[in-house]
Amino acid sequence: MSGNSLAASWSATPIGRTAAPLREQVIATLRQAIIDFHLVPGQRLVERELIESLGVSRTTVREALRELASEGLVTVVPQRGAIVTVPSLDDAVDLYEVRASLESLVVQRFVERASDDQVAQLARAVEQFAAVVESGAEVREILAAKNEFYVVLIAGAATNAVQQLLEAIQARVQVLRATSLAEPGRAHDVIAELRAIVAAIASRDATRASELMAAHIRTAARTALSS
Repeated sequence: MSGNSLAASWSATPIGRTAAPLREQVIATLRQAIIDFHLVPGQRLVERELIESLGVSRTTVREALRELASEGLVTVVPQRGAIVTVPSLDDAVDLYEVRASLESLVVQRFVERASDDQVAQLARAVEQFAAVVESGAEVREILAAKNEFYVVLIAGAATNAVQQLLEAIQARVQVLRATSLAEPGRAHDVIAELRAIVAAIASRDATRASELMAAHIRTAARTALSS
């Protein structure tokens, strides 16, 4: 799909004039389009098309692309211009290891700090994820359902520092998460893994819950990287 025009894959709405700086609006719009796979890895980001679809200046587009390149979401290729980043194998391995470490810590903090009501919310989020998977939903919907699990988890962990680190790599790992969940049978395995994590959390067993979370991430890594 890397040769397709933007119009063929993404119907953007011209950026409106709000209190947020125009540059930040463009960055946020493009970042979300990458996270949602409207702009796919390897796809060219043609300045002229971005200018026309977003209704902004060339300078604003170039500033936005530079910022997204600094985040690792966009890669500037000599003679080709900007493309949506395609993670290398080494990058993918490293990103999964970072996720395993950070998310294990989040689970530990959740066990230490979350209320019983938040534990119950987490369990409900897992069952909602299971319902979405069992319904035969598309990968994008499955990812959105799993993200709800993380929303509850991070809120209960109450650790701003780790949350910021996770958010910094979220978009970069999204394509890898989608690759893993798209593998036949993987989403159903994830249900069992998340239920086991929640059971350990409900028992207030921080060590066990952290170990299960790390194992969950590393299983996802093996699935994605084998693809």
